[in-house]
Amino acid sequence: MINFFTDPFLRAPTIGAMLMCFASGVVGVLVFVQRRSLLGETLSHATYPGVTLAVVAAAFLGLDEWLPLFILSGALLSALLGLLVMHFLKLRLKVREDSALCLVLAAFFGVGVTIASGVQFTHTAQFLKIQAYLYGQVATMTDIHIAIYGGLSLLIVAMVFLFYKELQSLFFDRPFTTSRGIASWGIDTLFCVIVALALVIGIRSVGVVLMSAMLIAPAASARQYTNRLSLMFLFAGFFGLISGFFGSYLSVVLSEVFPGRSFATGPMIVLVASTITLLSLAFAPKKGLAIRYFRIASFRFNRLQENILKAIWRHEKEKISLGELAECQGRSRQYIKLVLFRLMARGWIKSSSANLYTLTPEGHQQGGRIIRLHRLWEVYLVNYIGVGSERVHKNAEEIEHILSPELEKKLTRLLDNPERDPHNQPIPQSEGHVS
Repeated sequence: MINFFTDPFLRAPTIGAMLMCFASGVVGVLVFVQRRSLLGETLSHATYPGVTLAVVAAAFLGLDEWLPLFILSGALLSALLGLLVMHFLKLRLKVREDSALCLVLAAFFGVGVTIASGVQFTHTAQFLKIQAYLYGQVATMTDIHIAIYGGLSLLIVAMVFLFYKELQSLFFDRPFTTSRGIASWGIDTLFCVIVALALVIGIRSVGVVLMSAMLIAPAASARQYTNRLSLMFLFAGFFGLISGFFGSYLSVVLSEVFPGRSFATGPMIVLVASTITLLSLAFAPKKGLAIRYFRIASFRFNRLQENILKAIWRHEKEKISLGELAECQGRSRQYIKLVLFRLMARGWIKSSSANLYTLTPEGHQQGGRIIRLHRLWEVYLVNYIGVGSERVHKNAEEIEHILSPELEKKLTRLLDNPERDPHNQPIPQSEGHVS
């Protein structure tokens, strides 16, 4: 992989793509936290007329060596013009923001396509250069692109760093920002300029069509790992770097593995970023969907273990069979067998030759503790909340599984260590014995 940073042909595309994705990831956080994802889509398409006009102007003036600078300037001016039109529609003509965004997207992109179509046959070379910015063409990047995109990325990071507090205040507490005398319109303008710069950087790599994905995907991935804005910037930038590198890497490797087939770098970058987002949505430690389902399944399994311990504890004078447990818990015999196997492995129950189950001393203590929590909570609901004793059982069935030892101690002190519940049932002591 080190060749991608040293090889003269691979160095510029790889580093350029990484810089683009890093800048897009950082700026994408600003778009993501404001829930203005369509803004990135609109502005990326709004850059297209500027790109087409810049290519034509550079060819007309005979300044092809300055073409990258022409294109960046044209794209930025076109994006800013799109912003002005959008704000005019929203503020002066009272058009809803989503309608204004869609109108600007369609109108500007339509103008760009019309201009590109006009030069398709008269200036074929210029048309091909325009197409490179429509779908992205990382492979033709040179070291000058690294310098330009590196400078723009540094400018974006510096702007976010210098105005971090103002941006944070504006996004999460706009009235407070206004009360402090900070011009919200100025911060809004700064935000739009930063987004436009990020888009200008990115269209050379993934193109106008796919650029909005690189604004949202790293930010969406970062959101799964943290609730802090500062860490979101770091995570999003990191995911952007990974997407840029592995998108370039897979584009080259897959083209070698499958000769005769081309794997464009821009789409590969977007696919890598999307894959990271999907994996983050599924497996992030706290918010991942698969992790949440695992925690839910684990909690339900532990709850069933405790319910079985309670059921056997209540039948402590006689052994209980597998069928009786399955019937009282409303689960299949196979699933109950699995839970019983786990309880036996933990040394809490034992079985006889007739498949009858009883508690071990340790299991008796655990079962008694669950009964104790259940009945303590019933006493609390009746004495302090005023719930009728005939209505507290179901609520206690749910709470008993999540009461911690600390809460048990607090309840014991608050209730003055009661000996009987509202149904006149004895409350086991904390060691698991009935008082």
